[in-house]
Amino acid sequence: MTWKVSEIYDPQPFSDEKEVTKLGIKEWAIEDRPREKLMAHGAEALSSAELLAILVGSGNKKESAVDLMKRLLKDCDNNLARLSKMSIDELMTYEGIGEAKAITILAACELARRRELTQMPERKILSDARKMYEHLWPRMRDLDVEESYVILMNSGFKEIKTVRLSHGGITETAVDVRLIMKEALLANATILAIAHNHPSGNVKPSRDDDNLTKMIADACRTMRILFADHLVISDGDYYSYQENGRL
Repeated sequence: MTWKVSEIYDPQPFSDEKEVTKLGIKEWAIEDRPREKLMAHGAEALSSAELLAILVGSGNKKESAVDLMKRLLKDCDNNLARLSKMSIDELMTYEGIGEAKAITILAACELARRRELTQMPERKILSDARKMYEHLWPRMRDLDVEESYVILMNSGFKEIKTVRLSHGGITETAVDVRLIMKEALLANATILAIAHNHPSGNVKPSRDDDNLTKMIADACRTMRILFADHLVISDGDYYSYQENGRL
């Protein structure tokens, strides 16, 4: 029997390369996805490519958004300053980057530049009742109902932020002590003070005020947070639990 060459030889070329299937970001392990990684570990845990991938949202048929941004940054020598100097047209030469994505990237670069030029405002030092009163009085001066606030501070009595807790009354039920502790922990505060107003003009604390003060003091001791003061504020006057030796 005579064999034909075509019957014993497959003319298909040999190749050592295996077909590679690109995995989209949605197919990655959850802990590796940029958005989920940011939520779990904070923005500082992400690479520049991962942060840019969150902005552009998607890559192209061959690359995930992260891989596309890695290639873009590599072409810029991983220098964000060089990236910010690229034009929209230059960015659009990369497959997967259209006009909208190019504009988003350059807008993010400009925001980063402006942030560098912006000075952080000096934090107020609220180390005594008078300073706390002067800090809060502009918020409370025209109120005709009770409002309560918590002032969150760092170890140097510098204000981190001031949060309104309630509107229309202050009792152990109106102000959730758990909410106060949650706000303090989220802000990494080591010192806190609370305050509320008495629209009647009488700054004498009520029994509810005393009960709330005790509950917050107990919670702060448990959480190892310094409870600096509880202020009762009225028109041009205030009562301080700290100044009156009740903390």
